[in-house]
Amino acid sequence: MVATPLPDSRTEPDGSAVIRVLCYNIRSMRDDRGALARVIGACAPDLVLVQEAPRFFRWRKRAAWLAARTGLVVLGGGATAAGPLLLCSLRAAVERTDDLLLPRTPGLHRRGLATSVVRIAGLRIGLLSFHLSLRSDERLAQAGMVLEQLDAMGVEHAVVAGDLNEVPGGAAFRRLAGRLRDCRTARPWGDENTFPSDDPLRRIDAVFTTEGIEVLGCGVPTALPGVSGADLRAASDHLPVLAALRVPTILP
Repeated sequence: MVATPLPDSRTEPDGSAVIRVLCYNIRSMRDDRGALARVIGACAPDLVLVQEAPRFFRWRKRAAWLAARTGLVVLGGGATAAGPLLLCSLRAAVERTDDLLLPRTPGLHRRGLATSVVRIAGLRIGLLSFHLSLRSDERLAQAGMVLEQLDAMGVEHAVVAGDLNEVPGGAAFRRLAGRLRDCRTARPWGDENTFPSDDPLRRIDAVFTTEGIEVLGCGVPTALPGVSGADLRAASDHLPVLAALRVPTILP
């Protein structure tokens, strides 16, 4: 079945803007980098909220390579956020960026948040990329920290995305969806499950927005022109989530 086309990025006559947002766990770029770049490029995103970006030797160089190969720029994150990374197109004007390390549980991986405030069509939009713990109690606590950090950013409109390491029925997922709009639930488009990429059985990656941002479509871009199944399987062990959103115009 052919999916309804996802709207392209554009600025509307009334001053509102359609933007494309991509959420993607890229497994430290340990898989096929060419396939990864082709998938991201074909999605034509304005904003990319990455999880598991390279964190060790020459991690900045690898992030810069990915940005250059996809026509994007690095906003922030990476090793300084323990994995979450933000990329954007030149359409976004950057106001500020901040990385935050979350408290570490002994024996588990350190987690962090990559955040930024950008302006698109003049509107301030907060961005937050996260990757929650493998342990359920820590995931729930970290979901609360995501919401606390979002409140601290002081923005009316925001896009929050990440790898939750649990399905929508989980406590951490429900905590985020209780405050934010789960874009896939709001306007399904494309495929649903995101992991594992070679036989996707679970939806553990998601894009969320605050009220006031309209969801035009959200899902795994398996039927998007230029995105092949072979590249999706080769690029990472996760599938990406692509959302088209309409952000409101600035009131006079």
